[in-house]
Amino acid sequence: MMKNKKERLIIWASIFIVAQYILTFFIFHLTNRILWQALGWVIWLLSLYFGFAPIFILKKWGKVKQGQSYVHTTQLVKTHLYGIVRHPQYLAGILFSLSLMLLSLHWIVFIIGLIASSLIFMDIQAADQQAIEKFGEPYQEYMKTVPQVNFIAGITRKFRR
Repeated sequence: MMKNKKERLIIWASIFIVAQYILTFFIFHLTNRILWQALGWVIWLLSLYFGFAPIFILKKWGKVKQGQSYVHTTQLVKTHLYGIVRHPQYLAGILFSLSLMLLSLHWIVFIIGLIASSLIFMDIQAADQQAIEKFGEPYQEYMKTVPQVNFIAGITRKFRR
């Protein structure tokens, strides 16, 4: 049984992304438009970076207790990727979904991707609320300087500081 709305959102988003993947690679196949396909693969690689780097970053700088998962941080991490976006793994999901849209260029994959991304955005709101409850005022200050998932704005802000 699912504990809360946040878990349901991420499970549904994952289901939609898996459906996108299956439709892209097994039903509709890759587009034959080279530029869109190349852009899709670049975004896919970027999604891998945003998806996997936080595992190592949080383990090293989040003061995770021995034997705990990387998500069980005891210290707010505001460096590395977390100095650019607050939610890099959610961003990875959105980018992965976008890459599948570009790789297939099929309207069904596009609609499913929009639904998945919308669910991820809703989950981000819940994640911010949980982080405020966990870290308090420092997280609220962090929210003022680092965007949720807009990595272009995050990079721009980082260079301005």
